[in-house]
Amino acid sequence: MTIDGDAAYQVLLARDARFDGRLFVGVTSTGIYCRPICRVRTPARRNCRFFDTPAQAEAEAFRPCLKCRPEIAPGPGLAWTVMDASRTLAVQAAAALDASAASGETPSVAELAARLGVSDRHLRRIFFAEHGVTPLQYLQTRRLLLAKQLLTDTKMPISQVALTSGFKSLRRFNAAFAGGYRMNPTRLRRTSKADRQSPADAPTTSEDAPFTVTLGYRPPHDEAALLAFLSQRAIAGIEVVDGLAIRRTLRAGAIDGADGAAAGWLEARFLSEASRVRLSFAPALGPASGAVIAAVRRWLDLDAAPEAIDAALAELPGAPGLRLPGSVDGFELAVRAVLGQQVTVAGARTLARRLVERFGSEVATPWPEVHRAFPAPDVLASAAIEQIAELGIIRSRAGAIQALARNWSALTPLIARGGDPERLVERLRELPGIGAWTAHYVAMRALGWPDAFPPGDVAALKAMQRLFATSTPREAEARAAAWRPWRSYALLRLWNSLSAGDPR
Repeated sequence: MTIDGDAAYQVLLARDARFDGRLFVGVTSTGIYCRPICRVRTPARRNCRFFDTPAQAEAEAFRPCLKCRPEIAPGPGLAWTVMDASRTLAVQAAAALDASAASGETPSVAELAARLGVSDRHLRRIFFAEHGVTPLQYLQTRRLLLAKQLLTDTKMPISQVALTSGFKSLRRFNAAFAGGYRMNPTRLRRTSKADRQSPADAPTTSEDAPFTVTLGYRPPHDEAALLAFLSQRAIAGIEVVDGLAIRRTLRAGAIDGADGAAAGWLEARFLSEASRVRLSFAPALGPASGAVIAAVRRWLDLDAAPEAIDAALAELPGAPGLRLPGSVDGFELAVRAVLGQQVTVAGARTLARRLVERFGSEVATPWPEVHRAFPAPDVLASAAIEQIAELGIIRSRAGAIQALARNWSALTPLIARGGDPERLVERLRELPGIGAWTAHYVAMRALGWPDAFPPGDVAALKAMQRLFATSTPREAEARAAAWRPWRSYALLRLWNSLSAGDPR
């Protein structure tokens, strides 16, 4: 995409946070590229080159700024669009490469093309046309930026940083890092430590200390609404909201799907004045750091573009910066959605607590109120249906939960970043006891699908009748079409508009 340099320079002069993560400036006099909100001295216009992505900047031999840290910038935002087919494929390919970088995988372009149903030659062509770099250049940038974040924020051994970032050997990692950033990893860590402004910013050195990283987002972020939503649905023992922080456990395999992955815990704390989140997580999750970071970004909707969403939903009541609550454990969310069928939020929470008490496992955390992991799919799949039903869960829903559990390994790839929400809805609806509303709700939150609008949602229909005098579901659907591609956010605004509503 072509960027208007003069307009982009005005963004830089204004330090406009709306463009954070969607625009980067390379400074030819220093060879460094920055976020548009960087607080260093503004370069002269003649020394500025503008890029859509870090990959474009690094392909032109610019290295990331150590002050504004491009690796913590929010992502570009909307992953599902109404753009033309080629651009959509290119965006889906980038999302899949982001997921690969987060998980440490090394997919070939041919494998990625096969997943998307096109030839690798076609994928290379449309990817370069949309992103200005090749798929492998894009993936290498994502890996190096993840490595830079872990080197800067944590005391993770450099050899583990290399493996976590997707490099198969320390030698290859050192060579790639030095080639891209013109310094070796040890020097970056030393430089980053010297640049910290206070001792509180320094990573803890003990081996059992948590890893702590910084995540950025575009303001405004209505964290109060998001945390209230999560608090109302928090399962006792698994999740708790405390002020601007949310703490929870993670079952083994919840993040990266690996059967041998360790269970752990995390805490996300909003630093509102800085438009950042401080994420801390158990050392046991260190090997999955990239996947944890990506999952938390989706969970807290840190890559949203609030100015576009708020503008599209101006006719609906609500504060600016409303975010779509996601999930760090898609299986937990899907089971919770089944438990929520035709019962209140409080009722579903009670049933979920009983399920966790019976089938969950203990996890050591820093907080006594957070101590249990959600049961794994194989545990619920192998349980006698009577054991689930005796918790007060009607037999048909117990059967739906077991169907989810038995099919979860096949569903997991559809919940990966960049997955097709409509395909996920289709597969979920093939399972017994999973209706259209439940399938859309799972896709909305597990995938972060911004355009979900679960059919027949009673609370939404009630709110639309009050606001717009719609009298039938068909009228409501037609009215909601104007909110595409942000109908999930519209749904949240509709729910919140009801003084006595009880949405799922």
